[in-house]
Amino acid sequence: MTAAVTPRRDEGSRRRVRLARTGLLATAFAVSACGLVYELALITLGAYLVGNTATQAAIVLSVMVFAMGLGALAAKPLRRRPAVAFAAVELCLALLGGFSVMLLYAAFAFTDLYNLPLVAVAFAIGLLIGAEIPLLMELLQRIREQAAGAAVADLNAADYLGGLLGGLAFPFLLLPVFGQIQGALLVGAVNAVTGVLLVFWLFRDDMSTMTKQLLALAAGATAVLLVAAFLYTDRFETSARQALYSAPIVYSEDSQYQQIVMTEAASPFGEQDLRLYLNGDLQFSSVDEYRYHEALVHPAMDGPREHVLVLGGGDGLAVREILRYPDVETVTLVDLDGAVTDLAREFDDLVALNEDALDDPRVTVVNEDAFTWLRQQTGTWDAIVVDMPDPDATETAKLYSVEFYGLATGHLGAGGRMVVQSGSPYFAPKTFWTVAATLEAAGYAPSPYWVSVPSFGDWGYHLVQAGGEAPDLSLDTSVGPFRSLTPELIEAAQVFPPDRARREMEPSTLMRPVILEMVESEWKHY
Repeated sequence: MTAAVTPRRDEGSRRRVRLARTGLLATAFAVSACGLVYELALITLGAYLVGNTATQAAIVLSVMVFAMGLGALAAKPLRRRPAVAFAAVELCLALLGGFSVMLLYAAFAFTDLYNLPLVAVAFAIGLLIGAEIPLLMELLQRIREQAAGAAVADLNAADYLGGLLGGLAFPFLLLPVFGQIQGALLVGAVNAVTGVLLVFWLFRDDMSTMTKQLLALAAGATAVLLVAAFLYTDRFETSARQALYSAPIVYSEDSQYQQIVMTEAASPFGEQDLRLYLNGDLQFSSVDEYRYHEALVHPAMDGPREHVLVLGGGDGLAVREILRYPDVETVTLVDLDGAVTDLAREFDDLVALNEDALDDPRVTVVNEDAFTWLRQQTGTWDAIVVDMPDPDATETAKLYSVEFYGLATGHLGAGGRMVVQSGSPYFAPKTFWTVAATLEAAGYAPSPYWVSVPSFGDWGYHLVQAGGEAPDLSLDTSVGPFRSLTPELIEAAQVFPPDRARREMEPSTLMRPVILEMVESEWKHY
């Protein structure tokens, strides 16, 4: 009888070990996914609030990787009680990682600090993440005697696979469904549940009663804090967002690509001032946007104009000006963010301002990346209006490159004109003249000009035409009168004062986006 029973006991023991090993590797998988989400959340938040995704990624990743190395070393003395230490690390990570986005957003909104708290938070999260694998390694070897090399291979495999899940879950699930703050809090909850469940399931017999009670109390307190913060998120976001703007917010949304905010208040002149901000950058003020859009559009329209392409300009205000010409047959608007073009079609005050331009039967709206979309096209347009946001981020810098302007060359019909909004020749002269140098490197001879837009200050543009010759600036006054333009003003707009005269700059390319460096160096003073 004894010989028959012993194998069954051995098999049961082996089954429990396999189950425990699977649970521990699943834990490694889950916490790795959580760690990568925290990294991506901090990078994305910085890109939204500060701009320049490359710089934000460099800061977050370098600090976190450095801290992870220190965390692995710091975990050595914790190996004496690895189960309790792992649970404590996960609870700390749940709180710090879960609240990281909320804390940094509060620092940005309510203080003048951001980079210093970012480094501190990234360092602390990295320190905790670095301690996870050594502790899990110790737990794995206690469950099952295994060669160190095999244990490392198993944990690394689970770690890398978890990173894949976290990397895909953040942009495709957490960000669009829950937003940055609630997404981080949910991931924090996963950290807490995973760590505590593992310890109570596999290692409860190794802990004293008091340790179990303290751990349960800490887990409960963590859960209460995360749930309370999750429920409070909307009120917090409203307060923090409003702190960034002087006028009341009437619309806000975190789209897949950017933070969209609209404010509205009475202007000093008595009329309502509707303003659109993307990632905190002002896009227009309804009080004077006509000055910007008339200067942008109408010099480019004094030529062939039956078929017009607008790159950017999802608010519909440039399209409104284009539709003033009765001989325009088609307008194609390409803007990355469908949330912006939907807003231009559905938000009543904006629809009134753009005169319902995007629902005109002549207008086709395309929500794609302008660079990628243009590469796929084979047709030409008579006029191209490039109304892109300023190149203060990696994503927009490519739209001010030699490659992008060269790409547009193949889509500009004979005699056609293209205009590029180019920033302020007063506040950012190096940026402005970098656009000129970039257009010249793409084979154009740009005609620069500028006008006064009170909300922005002095603002500039470059007009080019097919064939490479510098175009003469002129207006077709048959669709006038314009609110801010006259032929005399356009002629004067080509004169630059000596302190803002032409500067010889290096062209910006995809591989060397010098315009991004110019924007960062010049606008930081304002």
